[in-house]
Amino acid sequence: MVIPIPGFYAPRCSKDGGKTHKTTILVVFCASHTQFNSISTSFYTNLTRSFIFDLITLDIMLEAVIVDDEAKALQSLSWELTNFSSEIKVLASFTDPLEALGFLEKNSPDCLFLDIEMPTMDGFQFIQKLGSKNFPVVITTAYNQYAIKALKNEAIDYLLKPIDTDDLRETIVKIKKYNARSYTSERLESILLNFSANPIHKKITFNTDGKLLFLESEEILYAESDGNYSTIYLMDGQKIVLTKKLKEVNELLPDDSFFRIHNSYIINLNKIKEFIKTDGYVVLKSNHKIPVSRQKKSDFLDKL
Repeated sequence: MVIPIPGFYAPRCSKDGGKTHKTTILVVFCASHTQFNSISTSFYTNLTRSFIFDLITLDIMLEAVIVDDEAKALQSLSWELTNFSSEIKVLASFTDPLEALGFLEKNSPDCLFLDIEMPTMDGFQFIQKLGSKNFPVVITTAYNQYAIKALKNEAIDYLLKPIDTDDLRETIVKIKKYNARSYTSERLESILLNFSANPIHKKITFNTDGKLLFLESEEILYAESDGNYSTIYLMDGQKIVLTKKLKEVNELLPDDSFFRIHNSYIINLNKIKEFIKTDGYVVLKSNHKIPVSRQKKSDFLDKL
């Protein structure tokens, strides 16, 4: 069940009067906010395809390979793809299909744009020589009689030269949808981590118990050390136990909002209610009392 989590956004590309613009949608993964903004690793494979597509349209840059024996046609398609430079880039291009095969034996692009009529080897022979492939193929040709054969050879799309910009836009969408089906949980975890790290929608990310937790700074009160473990205390009273030392946790927290006030404690500076100088401790808005070590006192006051 996909339910909104406050603050987790992904843009969706949509058409409006022939133009492409981005709208913002709200996406989340758990039944309620009290269960944390978390994504179970085992849950990745059960995410709806629509969500995966919404997410990857933001943070995945497609890498394409172009094979066309005509240099002008190859340059033309490369130029057309620059209209979508935020979504796709040309990894390599070839006028010689044999050179292209050699490259594809060692590299795996996100898609292949392939011409049909080439003198040394036609596009369908090229596909047969590829053998097993884990990327979609788009046929590009000046002849429309190849459409049915292209589909039989498992091409995901068929572009007629000269290639129309709107047709190319739709093809890029098809490529993304095709690739979304094959993303592993590890690949999705990488996407989500990159998404969270993006300054536009920055979140603090913790990996624990087979799931990723996405938290806002304002949700965290303080962190406490327990040997090789650490406990994160949240504003709503909940606790998160991490298999990380406090030093590692400190590296994950933004230093403009958090400070290691004691060997055993990191506090959210925005949650301080009082600093009791005589007794050397701070009182947080939750009324928790956290000691300030003598060694940290001067740095702490400077931070304030």
